[in-house]
Amino acid sequence: MIWYRIDNRLIHGQIIEAWLPYTKATRLVVANENLAGNVLLQQITLLAVPSRVDSKFVRLGELPSLIGEYTLRKDEALVLFATCRDAKKAFDLGLKFERCNIGNLPYAPEKKQICQHVALSADDEWCLRYFEDHAVALDFRSIPADVPQVKEW
Repeated sequence: MIWYRIDNRLIHGQIIEAWLPYTKATRLVVANENLAGNVLLQQITLLAVPSRVDSKFVRLGELPSLIGEYTLRKDEALVLFATCRDAKKAFDLGLKFERCNIGNLPYAPEKKQICQHVALSADDEWCLRYFEDHAVALDFRSIPADVPQVKEW
């Protein structure tokens, strides 16, 4: 199974200690234009990832074919996006998914706090509504042990 998560922090303790074991992912994919082009930041980021987990940093346009390969092989993978906009762009480029975990989007003055770990800008809200309009279930959880929250707009 392929899991999708939006979390501005990308790889961090909750991913390593909670989400990787929960999803049983043997592959971790960071879909981020900045990290995909920065080998030094990739190396630093990978210091936290267990060696048993195959990790990749890819540009959004590369994601649909990579996930297609993983799906054919029935690999378990966790795909991370830093923003709602990145997840939407990948979806529009052909990466179709049915569920997306919204893990962390930090508060800023122009954002609306909708739960403890998620604050949405107008653009974030538009992207998430787009997903709902395309039958993508949104799962608002910081860690797997949390009760999934459904948000009303």
